[in-house]
Amino acid sequence: MAATPVDMELKKAFQELQMKMIDTTRRLRIADMQIETLRKSVRYSYCTGEVISEAPPGTKMYQAVGRMFVAADFDEVMGLLDEQMTTCNEKIKSLENNKAYLEKSLKESENNLREMIVQKQSMH
Repeated sequence: MAATPVDMELKKAFQELQMKMIDTTRRLRIADMQIETLRKSVRYSYCTGEVISEAPPGTKMYQAVGRMFVAADFDEVMGLLDEQMTTCNEKIKSLENNKAYLEKSLKESENNLREMIVQKQSMH
């Protein structure tokens, strides 16, 4: 019995797909971790804003700058918290779009490989 020779083009395509899948799943995992970190930051900023807003008027507030704290007024602190939440939400949206692109790209590669296999089988 003679073993069928492995189609080198198909083998190469499988290897490329496998490498792409490994790279894409790694990127997706990193994006998921970054999204989760940003969501925690948004929740932290929101909770901080809620607690600060309950403080009586005239309460002294301080903002962390490196290893020291600088006096800041209420509006400035709330503005910085809002800005931080907005920035994090924009980054989350960007990462989710990137994730969707990566997933779509991976699906296309898998479909192309399937088409190649069907085409090779129909030739034999």
